[in-house]
Amino acid sequence: MIDTQRIQGVSLIGVPTDVGAGSIGARMGPSALRVAGIGEAIARFGLDVKDCGDLNGPANPWLPAVDGFRHLPEVVRWNELLHEAMFAELQADRLPIVLGGDHCLGIGSISAVARHCRATGRKLRVLWLDAHADFNTATLTPSGNIHGMPVACLCGHGPAELTHIGGHVPAMSPHDIRQIGIRSVDEGEKRFVHDMGIEVFDMRYIDELGMRHTMEQALLDLDADTHLHVSLDVDFLDPDIAPGVGTTVRGGPNYREAQLCMEMIADTGRLASLDVVELNPALDVRNQTASLAVDLIESLFGKSTLMRRSPRI
Repeated sequence: MIDTQRIQGVSLIGVPTDVGAGSIGARMGPSALRVAGIGEAIARFGLDVKDCGDLNGPANPWLPAVDGFRHLPEVVRWNELLHEAMFAELQADRLPIVLGGDHCLGIGSISAVARHCRATGRKLRVLWLDAHADFNTATLTPSGNIHGMPVACLCGHGPAELTHIGGHVPAMSPHDIRQIGIRSVDEGEKRFVHDMGIEVFDMRYIDELGMRHTMEQALLDLDADTHLHVSLDVDFLDPDIAPGVGTTVRGGPNYREAQLCMEMIADTGRLASLDVVELNPALDVRNQTASLAVDLIESLFGKSTLMRRSPRI
């Protein structure tokens, strides 16, 4: 359920790149989501859906890391382009959906949302649905793949070319984010996440206390002045139901857990922007991961089995 008094419509922004990833294929994600009917699915809720097409950025040079970062100039350019496109749609009171693309794009996307929140005096809450914490730095990861670094960059830890996108450093506070479904964190990264005080609901937490309690905690203290951004990495899901990703990690949320997560977000009525990233059709089976992603997005927008009460916030 979307706050239609504040949101004028939904804008799809395709970002066809895998420049921050360790495998090729996420560049095809926007097309796969369109084939799976993402625009038509959202339009069924009576919302105006505008497909902005795909951004046009640099190709993936597929080179080794330089000074700890792979493809830094290309990652910077893609995120600059996304930041401006995202911010323009937010300023027009639309709900932008990033069709990724790999998760390095969270830098451009969320820095734009944070900029919008500063301009409008709203509070920011980010739900980072992912198997990985993505809080690495050049000194913590040997790969140099920047899709493992976006949260650190958004919190001000990374190359200046990325941390300064949007003109405010840090783009957000570690206290603005809740990470859900985490189950793969590098050794040095564990300490960094702990020291920064990020609230993480890992799979052990979900296993012990359940998805309902997890989401109640992650959504705590939302109010009418909160901009809720969801950054959905499809590797958040268990690979048995979502094989089309380049960084699968066993033991993720199953279908019903994922649906409950989305439905509880929808119940708040606060969803105001969304990333859907790391979908890799080259690794998928008959587009089933893209179709599942669209199914979950429908739940984010209010699909339910029965009539539900109005948002509780």
